[in-house]
Parts: sequence; C-alpha cells; structure tokens
Amino acid sequence: MGVVKFQRFFRAAAGLQVDRNDLKRYAEFIDDKIYDLFVVAKASAKANSRDVIESWDLPITAGLQQSIHRFEKLDEEIELQPLLDQLAARPPLDLALSEDTERRLPLIAGGLSVALAQTFVTIAPKVKNPGTAEWSVVFEIFHLLL
Repeated sequence: MGVVKFQRFFRAAAGLQVDRNDLKRYAEFIDDKIYDLFVVAKASAKANSRDVIESWDLPITAGLQQSIHRFEKLDEEIELQPLLDQLAARPPLDLALSEDTERRLPLIAGGLSVALAQTFVTIAPKVKNPGTAEWSVVFEIFHLLL
C-alpha cells in the first residue's frame, strides 16, 4: 500500500513516474533531511538554554513552508500522512521535542517530499521517470541547501 501511495503522490505533485526502487532512495532522503533540520534545531534550542526543541527552532524556509502548504492540499487527495508518520520518525537526539514539533514532523516530511518532486521537474523537465543520475543531482542540491 505504501508504494502505491508513494507513486500516486509523485504523479500528483510533479507528473513523475517512480517505482518501488525509488521508495528506498526517497526514505533515505527524508531521513537525511529531517536529521539535518534537527541538527540546526538542536543548536538553536541549546543556544537559547532550552532542553526542548520547539517548532520555531527548525530552520523552515519560506520555500519549504510553501511546499508544506502544497503537501497539505495534495494529502487530502492521496492520504499520504500515515506513510509519512512512519518515515518522519523522531531522529535520535539528546533533547526532547515539544508536542507541536512532534506533530509537525510528518508535515515537514510532506513539504520536503513536494520540494523533492518539484526539483526533479526543475532539473530535468522532460524526464518522467527519474533515474539514478537525477536522484543524485537532486540529493546534491538539497545537501547544499539544507
């Protein structure tokens, strides 16, 4: 069921055809980017002498916020939220997360997913089934920015 929803999401978000093998790359992407966001959030919380990471500690850019809003609209059709609840598992940290931060994790993962799909279209507008080369370029772009 997760693979079918994953495929429907990428079709709806960017007109892309992805397969079962891409799901592993996608899961790794979500894990890596959520972790990266929490590295910065942890530093922010500690700099403010807090033992709890609040949602405002997460470095959510205007573009990522827009992608989160687009995800919320797409999720109404696809119901990808349960899959993202599993993928956006809390990264291991030595700080606690506030309830609001915990609640936002799947939405942030959804926003990252929309941004990922749109980035494929930006770098290779004619490619409908991204291959290893496209995934590598997209990962490098996100690595530079997040």
